[in-house]
Amino acid sequence: MVIIMKILVTGVSGQLGHDVMNELNKRGHEGIGTATGPEYRGIQDGSAVTKMRYVQLDITDEEAVTKCLQDIRPDAVIHCAAWTAVDAAEEPENAERAYAVNAKGTEYIARACKSIDAKMIYVSTDYVFDGQGSTPWQADCKRRDPVNFYGKTKRDGELAVESLLEKYFIVRIAWGFGLNGKNFVRTMLRVGKNHDTVRVVNDQIGRPTYMSDLAELLADMVESEKYGPYNVTNEGEYISWYDFTKEIYRQAGYTTEVIAVSTEEYGLSLAKRPYNSRMDTDCLKKAGFKPLPDWKDALAGYLEEFKRLGLE
Repeated sequence: MVIIMKILVTGVSGQLGHDVMNELNKRGHEGIGTATGPEYRGIQDGSAVTKMRYVQLDITDEEAVTKCLQDIRPDAVIHCAAWTAVDAAEEPENAERAYAVNAKGTEYIARACKSIDAKMIYVSTDYVFDGQGSTPWQADCKRRDPVNFYGKTKRDGELAVESLLEKYFIVRIAWGFGLNGKNFVRTMLRVGKNHDTVRVVNDQIGRPTYMSDLAELLADMVESEKYGPYNVTNEGEYISWYDFTKEIYRQAGYTTEVIAVSTEEYGLSLAKRPYNSRMDTDCLKKAGFKPLPDWKDALAGYLEEFKRLGLE
């Protein structure tokens, strides 16, 4: 029997927060969404998230975070808010803000959760690892030398959660895509519609994570007490971004030619990217959680919803 919970979701205007709120609503939980804007600014698809209780919150304001959680007193917090502009985080004028959001903001939320004895789920990233080698990362792998500054901010967020709480889940994902906001799939669809050829790197290897599938897993987790770190992506073979693009175009019916290039040949990126984003997800089965579907099936579901909603 599932106990109905009051759950605060940060970053609700982003890709994952949108789907988490809808999943919580399906299960009868009371979801409260937060983001920095005065109102919800995500996709207006008529789903539960657009009708939710919403609270404006800047997670870099410790006093505001403490007051918010003390006033609402949620049973759990699913912390989806993050600075995700990986390249911009490398720029000196942005580094302080990126750290404030990903590391300090996460620390403030963890402290507030501790003060009211609430569970916390922190959504992290494979970037906390060094991105080298070819062995899939285990959930308990050491997070030494993150590949870039963004990775360092997320690692420090993880360390804060671990040091402050016992009732926590750290959920590392990779290559996320969802209906609400920008992502690689959406970008490739737009580029493929307007270009005959597209260059995509083939030496960065991992698996994608569909936000709708992830939201179901996070809801399963928050209803449990199986705390600890988890590495999560959709199942299936490990692939490159080149392979992913080829499958996107195949399923979408595009004839765009995809040209494989190395990371070095591609250039452009200010921040270093991990060559090895492979994550071992066996930790889910061991804990009794249902693994995410195969990434090809997830992509098919995404494209179907993308078309249904008339997105561009």
